[in-house]
Amino acid sequence: MSVFLWLLLVVFLIVWMTVRWNIHPFLALLFGAVAIGFLAGLDTARLVDVIAGGFGSTLQSIGIVIASGAIIGEYLDRSGGAKVLANKILNAVGERNAPLSMSLTGYVVSIPVFCDSGFIVLSALNRAIAKRTNISMAVLAVALASGLYATHVFVPPTPGPLAAAATLGADVGWVLILGLGVSIPAVIAALLWANLFCKRYEIELDLNDSEQNADAVPPSFTFAIAPILTPIILIALKSVAEYPTSPLGQGLLFDALVFIGNPIIALFIGVIIAFGMVRGGKNRIQKVWLEEALKKAGIIILITGAGGAFGAVLRETNLSDFASQFAQIEHLGILVPFLIAAFLKSAQGSSTVAIITAAAICAPLLGTLGLDFVLGKALVVLAIGAGSLTVSHVNDSYFWVVAKFSNMDTATALKTHTVATLIMGLTGLATLQLLSWILV
Repeated sequence: MSVFLWLLLVVFLIVWMTVRWNIHPFLALLFGAVAIGFLAGLDTARLVDVIAGGFGSTLQSIGIVIASGAIIGEYLDRSGGAKVLANKILNAVGERNAPLSMSLTGYVVSIPVFCDSGFIVLSALNRAIAKRTNISMAVLAVALASGLYATHVFVPPTPGPLAAAATLGADVGWVLILGLGVSIPAVIAALLWANLFCKRYEIELDLNDSEQNADAVPPSFTFAIAPILTPIILIALKSVAEYPTSPLGQGLLFDALVFIGNPIIALFIGVIIAFGMVRGGKNRIQKVWLEEALKKAGIIILITGAGGAFGAVLRETNLSDFASQFAQIEHLGILVPFLIAAFLKSAQGSSTVAIITAAAICAPLLGTLGLDFVLGKALVVLAIGAGSLTVSHVNDSYFWVVAKFSNMDTATALKTHTVATLIMGLTGLATLQLLSWILV
């Protein structure tokens, strides 16, 4: 319990430092990692190793993806490709429906693609739509982020739900069917929050891009969408190839798809395609665009890595033991796995880690909870998924991806994205509670 109270204090200090003192989030998060390590009584030598390891492991999985996504976004923005895409989408769905369109796009994209990779790839499109429609970037960011997040935690074959289903012995088919039913109300609730409340937050975007694009000839729609669509398709094909039934076999095709479908390689291929937006090989433009993209990516990478370090230190504490005490509360049924996952998510940041850890804690409790049957296990997996949404804040790398790729400061991101994840989690819980009354 003492570690939990220290955690609340440290999170408050991180938010206060970034909002009140304007201290860069990178430094604030490193301070938080050191502070919680000392307060939790970790050995000093171990603490340093954990901070470095957490920083490195986070960037190992997402650092190159962030850099590649930033390059693709910069090329789309400066070449006019993002405007081409935005015009095409808005002409089809109408400007008033732009948030719905981005939410649905995210919902579909995140089934085969990790939500942070999806947001990075689609952020340039989000900015272009915000510029054309004058819809607040906060609205579009929350719409896209919530659509991506919903399928990330509820719908297989994303790794979290699959791992939880394996741990709990749940039927993946039922998790998929019920997950679609639970994720839709959660997305609708977040979209309502975005449209009704997030529009009050104005995000400053660079609207004066005429000089930047003076030498650029806007690409065609096909050429503009290729750097976005190609990585998504490649990552999706990797998910298909790695499906337990091995639909594409285990030969050369399998090896090739697993390689090019890795997010690092897939996004790098997207970068190569994006280079074609500079017509005629204009070296000056190429250098300026690349340098600007890498400057933006560097800041985001540092913040994301610091968030990973903070989360790694938290995983070294006994927070999991504290979370298991929720299971001692009787007659809560589906609420127990939700509370365990929500605590773990809010405490250490990673939804996938929260799902896997909560599933391990809940596995021996299925009989006690009265959910040790086919549909009951599927409901527990989804309750853990709903908890893993609740909430995304400063120790979550996805929080910083959403904030920094949308030009949001920390306070605005907490008031918009973080609240949206709370609403999604509670909506998912309410939907699951209704399903449990019907099915159990």
